[in-house]
Amino acid sequence: MATKVSLGFARLSDDELNGFAQSVIDSMDGNAAFPTPPVTVAVVRAQQEDFSDKLSAARVGGPATTADKNRSRQVLEGSLRQWAGYVQIVCANDNSMLLSSGFQAQGFSNTPSPLSQPQGLRLKNGNAGQLIARIDPIDNANTYEGRARLSDGDWLPSVFTGDSQHIRFEGLARGKDYTVQVRALGGSTGQSDWSDPSTHMAM
Repeated sequence: MATKVSLGFARLSDDELNGFAQSVIDSMDGNAAFPTPPVTVAVVRAQQEDFSDKLSAARVGGPATTADKNRSRQVLEGSLRQWAGYVQIVCANDNSMLLSSGFQAQGFSNTPSPLSQPQGLRLKNGNAGQLIARIDPIDNANTYEGRARLSDGDWLPSVFTGDSQHIRFEGLARGKDYTVQVRALGGSTGQSDWSDPSTHMAM
């Protein structure tokens, strides 16, 4: 049976699409299997960052900021569709190659089922003021939500991504210990339980 790229990302919520786009961009960046995408990685990354900014503005703004966010989403979706078509041609029914792009294949299980609690939470330092969390992938998860806080503080705004291996927390205070938890979104229950917490110092 022919392997086809799923276009189901068009049905994701704004937060889920934002995380999915980040995951695909990270997967396509420097991927030798897909050296000449029809839209460059730099352009799509800029589109995703613009959408993320406008999504944040729309949370507190009015109809105008929502319209700006919707237009930005359309631009980002258009580039992702071009990438999906390119991946479809290049992968030539090689499912492993397709999945290396960050896209999903048609027929990926969307059967509603409860999501298990994330396991294997690991934290490492990224760029200055950045922590990167990773967990074991969870079947039927659409997106992963991460939250972080100082030991004596409130939870910071959640981050969302479709990549269980690269859950990024930005703008953290260097030299401070942060407690992190991750949960999966999707399935029949909408969300999993939060993972057991893990603590790491931001550098």
